[in-house]
Amino acid sequence: MHILIFKTNLEDTGLVHHAGRLLNPMSGIHRWNVDLHDSDNILRIEADPLISPRQVEQLLQNAGFECEELAD
Repeated sequence: MHILIFKTNLEDTGLVHHAGRLLNPMSGIHRWNVDLHDSDNILRIEADPLISPRQVEQLLQNAGFECEELAD
């Protein structure tokens, strides 16, 4: 399992709920959360190594969200 971390524009619970409807059915994601208290609204995902950051970015960006992986 690995951890993916993204800067997003998921700034309230409604947007987080909407993103969850996209992330929850994604095979290989075990857990995820968004830190609404962080200025970058950090999305943290625990996933199988087969899930790439680009997949997550593309999924959320296609739905109109901003999502950018934060490098280590």
